[in-house]
Amino acid sequence: MPTKRSDNWRAWLSQARFFLEESYSARYRGAIARSRRDHDDLFMLLVFGEMMGVPNPAAYYTLELQPLLLERFHDWHRRMGMEHSPLDHFRCC
Repeated sequence: MPTKRSDNWRAWLSQARFFLEESYSARYRGAIARSRRDHDDLFMLLVFGEMMGVPNPAAYYTLELQPLLLERFHDWHRRMGMEHSPLDHFRCC
């Protein structure tokens, strides 16, 4: 049966671990966010690439992901430098 002292020790260790992780990753937070955004952009291109004429061998598997990513499609094509939707049959702007 854990004692109150061991519970306090575990809580302190948990807080110390959180502090150390935050202090280490704080300076890299921007780089990590940019890397994640780049990976997300590539994934969006893979999912919607077939509609834009880019051959995609995994189109059959990514087809069911399109409805889930439609909410983020507008932000994605604006970030890629396209003022209007690149899809003729899909207008989001």
